[in-house]
Amino acid sequence: MLELSGIIILGILAQWTAWRFKIPAILPLIIIGLLVGPLATLFTAEHTKLIQPVFDLESELGLFPGDSLYYFVSLAISIILFEGGLTLKRAEILNTGPVIGKLISVAVIITFLGAGVATHFIFGLSWEISLLFSALIIVTGPTVITPILRNIPLKKDISSILKWEGILIDPIGALFAVLVFEFISANAGGEFTVVALQEFGKIVLFGFSFGFSFAHGLAFIIKAKQVPHYLLNVFTLATVLGVFVLSDSFAHESGLLAVVVMGMVLGNINLPNIKELLYFKESLSVLLISILFILLAANIDMANLELLYNWRTALLFGVVVLVIRPLGVFASSINSGLNLNEKLFISWVGPRGIVAAGIASLFGSKLVSQGIPGAEYITPLVFMIVLGTVLLNATTARLFAKIVGVFLKQSEGIMIVGASKFSRLIAQYLKEHGRSVVLIDTNNNNIRAAKERGLDAQVADIYSDALTDDIEFNNIGYLLALTGNSQINDYAIERFGKLYGENGAFRLVHSSEISNPNENPDAGLFSATDDYVNLMEVARHYGDIHEIELHSTEHFRGLIEITKTDTDIVPLFIRTGKKIDLIPSNSLEIEIEEGSLLVYMGKQIVEQASGEVTMENVEE
Repeated sequence: MLELSGIIILGILAQWTAWRFKIPAILPLIIIGLLVGPLATLFTAEHTKLIQPVFDLESELGLFPGDSLYYFVSLAISIILFEGGLTLKRAEILNTGPVIGKLISVAVIITFLGAGVATHFIFGLSWEISLLFSALIIVTGPTVITPILRNIPLKKDISSILKWEGILIDPIGALFAVLVFEFISANAGGEFTVVALQEFGKIVLFGFSFGFSFAHGLAFIIKAKQVPHYLLNVFTLATVLGVFVLSDSFAHESGLLAVVVMGMVLGNINLPNIKELLYFKESLSVLLISILFILLAANIDMANLELLYNWRTALLFGVVVLVIRPLGVFASSINSGLNLNEKLFISWVGPRGIVAAGIASLFGSKLVSQGIPGAEYITPLVFMIVLGTVLLNATTARLFAKIVGVFLKQSEGIMIVGASKFSRLIAQYLKEHGRSVVLIDTNNNNIRAAKERGLDAQVADIYSDALTDDIEFNNIGYLLALTGNSQINDYAIERFGKLYGENGAFRLVHSSEISNPNENPDAGLFSATDDYVNLMEVARHYGDIHEIELHSTEHFRGLIEITKTDTDIVPLFIRTGKKIDLIPSNSLEIEIEEGSLLVYMGKQIVEQASGEVTMENVEE
């Protein structure tokens, strides 16, 4: 009981440590597993592990008797792979840029063949084992990429490429590794025969057919509302486990392939409860991963670690990191808009993730039990690549970004919370004048309208932790809270002001603040007399943003006084060349430079030759 509870406590503690110090969770999980496992034999009195995953008859210590650990790992990996498959959207693959598309195709082939050849000649392993190793290290994963890049200000293009590569390659790499493993299992005799090919065909046939058919069957049941809402998540979990076991009973080792395919198919069916399903599976995966990796790392013996204690390990690591990864990136970015320094940085950042380590342990133990020569190298070699790449990137990515010149000294991107009509007008103006802008909103119609204008917009909830993990927002330096809810605006400033408001975090004035000039907030934006309601009215009647040349600071202040008395004009920015400055609600301290323009929304201001100001009532 102490060992079981200790694993769960240590696993969650490792997850918390990873969150607290912004490092990939796999790092503390594997380190803890090694400390309570093989490394514990170096300092315990009886040279035993503090946690012994497999029950030992002689010492009568251990958690899982016989093949129980193998079965637990199989079921846990099946759930993790199903959750990964759910995240793979066909539309996302089709809509990704050419570089990302090639990274999950061309670079995958280069890694598979290159690492396989390197492993075969460096370690002298069979081609089957070498190619299985190379298939396993294809996978990167967002769980390792995101913590490493979260605090590195990068151009949005670079962050986007690394983010989407990690998301899309996870299930693709897992499927690749499963297929290679199935082929080795079918050919366990060591000699390629027609029977081995037939067995592999059975595995692929049953894996794909069971995964595809049960995904559609489950979708039909969910859409027909034959399962109550409170049972939906656990019913899906039971179905996944059932498909895994059933497929395995028809064709041995086809279960993992079936659940990966099932997840991919189900994730691309329009289900009303898919988000809830994803949240549940994600929470379950976190718990399983926490338990799994401590168990797997603890199950490694010192003899396995000693296999790596030679120059060949360092050579293989160097080839994977310094040759194969850059080769894949450069081949995938031919004729792209990326410059040399950007390609070098993407080549440097390629940490391997949780799926790679988990599947490696499962496959390694299975092949060792089948007596496949060289299978004992699979788990320690993959763990070496995982730990090595995560440590390397976690400690050097920020420095390397500065060395190659992709580190943004100042984040100039703008995040707008709320994608209403006037927010879209403002975002479009900023984008047309060279600023990176992203709109976030929970309203799908607003996001759709923003995307139709060619704007970068995302459905996102500011109350969700997911917003803090998006590495595509690393270039954000300004935060504008422009929703119609004053509480949401205040919360956005309080929660994300430091994270995304490096250069300033602003919000609209509240309706209650308009009637009391003494309550003009420091974070107030645009005007002390214009709240959300008035901005929406102006955007509805006058759907244009105008500019007028400013002659002096006094001229600017005179125009601001006019906007205070005319509710159909809202001042927005001061533009001087390429520089755009936000106008705060208290704009009296602004000094105007020569050649500056006042940017405003609403009625067009027309100045006569005499200097008299009139309004031209131009409606949309």
